[in-house]
Amino acid sequence: MKKYPRIIIDYAKCPTPFDCKKCLVACPQAIFEVFPVKVEKFKETDKKEPGTYQLSTFYLDKCTACGDCVEVCPTGALSIDY
Repeated sequence: MKKYPRIIIDYAKCPTPFDCKKCLVACPQAIFEVFPVKVEKFKETDKKEPGTYQLSTFYLDKCTACGDCVEVCPTGALSIDY
Protein backbone atom coordinates (compact mmCIF):
# COMPACT_ATOMS: atom_id res chain seq x y z
CA MET A 1 0.00 0.00 0.00
CA LYS A 2 1.42 3.35 -1.07
CA LYS A 3 1.73 5.99 1.64
CA TYR A 4 0.76 9.50 0.59
CA PRO A 5 1.98 12.71 2.20
CA ARG A 6 -0.52 14.31 4.54
CA ILE A 7 -1.26 18.00 4.25
CA ILE A 8 -2.16 19.50 7.61
CA ILE A 9 -4.45 22.54 7.51
CA ASP A 10 -4.69 24.82 10.54
CA TYR A 11 -8.25 26.12 10.11
CA ALA A 12 -7.72 28.82 12.75
CA LYS A 13 -5.09 30.38 10.47
CA CYS A 14 -7.20 29.93 7.32
CA PRO A 15 -10.61 31.47 8.18
CA THR A 16 -11.52 32.76 4.70
CA PRO A 17 -9.94 30.51 2.03
CA PHE A 18 -12.23 31.90 -0.67
CA ASP A 19 -10.52 35.29 -0.40
CA CYS A 20 -6.96 33.95 -0.56
CA LYS A 21 -6.93 30.86 -2.82
CA LYS A 22 -3.13 31.05 -3.15
CA CYS A 23 -2.67 27.36 -2.38
CA LEU A 24 -5.30 26.41 -4.95
CA VAL A 25 -3.50 28.41 -7.63
CA ALA A 26 0.01 27.29 -6.64
CA CYS A 27 -0.69 23.54 -6.47
CA PRO A 28 0.39 21.94 -9.77
CA GLN A 29 -1.68 18.81 -9.02
CA ALA A 30 -4.86 20.75 -8.02
CA ILE A 31 -5.50 18.70 -4.88
CA PHE A 32 -7.34 21.41 -2.94
CA GLU A 33 -10.99 22.38 -2.89
CA VAL A 34 -12.98 24.99 -1.01
CA PHE A 35 -16.45 24.01 0.12
CA PRO A 36 -19.19 25.66 2.19
CA VAL A 37 -19.51 24.54 5.79
CA LYS A 38 -22.37 26.78 6.77
CA VAL A 39 -25.32 26.58 4.37
CA GLU A 40 -28.73 28.11 5.01
CA LYS A 41 -31.78 27.44 2.91
CA PHE A 42 -32.80 30.29 0.59
CA LYS A 43 -29.77 32.38 1.62
CA GLU A 44 -26.53 32.95 -0.28
CA THR A 45 -23.45 31.93 1.67
CA ASP A 46 -21.18 34.91 2.41
CA LYS A 47 -17.69 34.13 1.08
CA LYS A 48 -16.05 36.74 3.32
CA GLU A 49 -17.56 35.58 6.60
CA PRO A 50 -14.95 33.57 8.55
CA GLY A 51 -15.83 29.92 8.98
CA THR A 52 -18.44 29.65 6.22
CA TYR A 53 -16.03 28.03 3.77
CA GLN A 54 -13.30 25.51 4.49
CA LEU A 55 -10.22 24.35 2.63
CA SER A 56 -9.89 20.63 2.01
CA THR A 57 -7.45 18.24 0.38
CA PHE A 58 -9.63 16.36 -2.05
CA TYR A 59 -7.18 14.57 -4.36
CA LEU A 60 -4.45 13.77 -1.84
CA ASP A 61 -3.35 10.70 -3.81
CA LYS A 62 -2.18 13.09 -6.55
CA CYS A 63 0.03 15.12 -4.15
CA THR A 64 3.75 15.03 -5.00
CA ALA A 65 4.73 16.86 -1.76
CA CYS A 66 6.39 19.64 -3.75
CA GLY A 67 5.66 22.15 -0.97
CA ASP A 68 4.42 24.93 -3.25
CA CYS A 69 1.23 25.31 -1.18
CA VAL A 70 3.22 25.67 2.05
CA GLU A 71 5.51 28.29 0.50
CA VAL A 72 2.72 30.54 -0.81
CA CYS A 73 0.45 30.39 2.24
CA PRO A 74 0.57 33.90 3.75
CA THR A 75 -0.68 32.79 7.18
CA GLY A 76 1.35 29.59 7.59
CA ALA A 77 -1.79 27.47 7.80
CA LEU A 78 -0.37 24.58 5.74
CA SER A 79 2.28 22.00 6.53
CA ILE A 80 3.21 18.61 5.07
CA ASP A 81 3.65 15.44 7.10
CA TYR A 82 5.56 12.71 5.27
